[in-house]
Amino acid sequence: MNNPNNPPAFPVSETYTNRDGDVTSETKEGMSLRDYFAAKAMQGFASKENEIWPERFANNAYRVADAMLAEREKLSNKD
Repeated sequence: MNNPNNPPAFPVSETYTNRDGDVTSETKEGMSLRDYFAAKAMQGFASKENEIWPERFANNAYRVADAMLAEREKLSNKD
């Protein structure tokens, strides 16, 4: 994920030391911020509806996520 507007949502860095004392670092990026925003939006949609329409929820959730990323970029450019 090299898009600065869509960074990893929950990156984790881990460092390991083996028996010989060699140190290894590993970064796991996890889901993107866009996926996290979409999941949260979908959760909100699903809590308000009696019927589940997966395709509609998914499409709308990513539209919300894209709008959130666009707004985030606008706000970060003001600094």
